[in-house]
Amino acid sequence: MATSSKAKKKTVRLASGRKRARQDVKLNAANSSLRSKFRTAIKGVLKAVSAGDKSKAAETFKSAQSVIDSIADKGIFHKNKAARYKSRLSAKVKALAA
Repeated sequence: MATSSKAKKKTVRLASGRKRARQDVKLNAANSSLRSKFRTAIKGVLKAVSAGDKSKAAETFKSAQSVIDSIADKGIFHKNKAARYKSRLSAKVKALAA
């Protein structure tokens, strides 16, 4: 009988382990929500850039910066990754203005 480890999850016996599993569910939901917010913010800037709307691109980039920073501060993404995204988006917005 060959079953994969993913097919059947064992229940945690220790109280501390059960609590950890409960917390993980909540944290996973919160992190997923923030990751989604991050992706949406970036898409907004990219859409404005591709449409050629300078003012909207600058405005959405400004709001996206705060979203990117907050996610980096919470440790969901590394600070360098956040800086890289901000740098690339900024370059696209500046190229649009020029």
